Amino acid sequence: MFSKSKITDPIDPKDSPATGDRPAVPPSSPAPVSSPAPAPQKPKPAPSVLSSDLTVTGNLVTAGDIQVEGTIDGDIRAHLLTVGETATIKGEVVADDVVVNGRIVGRVRGLKVRLTSSARVEGDIIHKTIAIESGAHFEGSVARNDDPLNGDPKPRPKPSEG
Repeated sequence: MFSKSKITDPIDPKDSPATGDRPAVPPSSPAPVSSPAPAPQKPKPAPSVLSSDLTVTGNLVTAGDIQVEGTIDGDIRAHLLTVGETATIKGEVVADDVVVNGRIVGRVRGLKVRLTSSARVEGDIIHKTIAIESGAHFEGSVARNDDPLNGDPKPRPKPSEG
């Protein structure tokens, strides 16, 4: 019923796989090129966690998220900074989102700043939006700024020469 064909046998276009004479062989021309699939998105990395028994002296900079449970003596720049209840940060904090459960001594700059009821902040806060829960301890000034991540909250006038 079925006959064996050799790979080198020419293919007759009149033959079709339905006839059973020859197996279906793809055409020799290349397959049509489809548009490339979009590159798969990289999964968002987990936040860097600095445990409660860790003390860091120096500045921390990342485009990602940081969760601090220990002690930092230096400035921090991140996308999302979460300050745990056991954490102490002595330095400037700059992040898109700042959630403070612990202690910060220094300036805080963020698009969204949230002080929870266990927060202790000693320093100025420059923000676009802020939330302060009942029970939070805060000593300093608060300034709203549309772009709190860059520079001072208010441009200082230059002294006139003369």
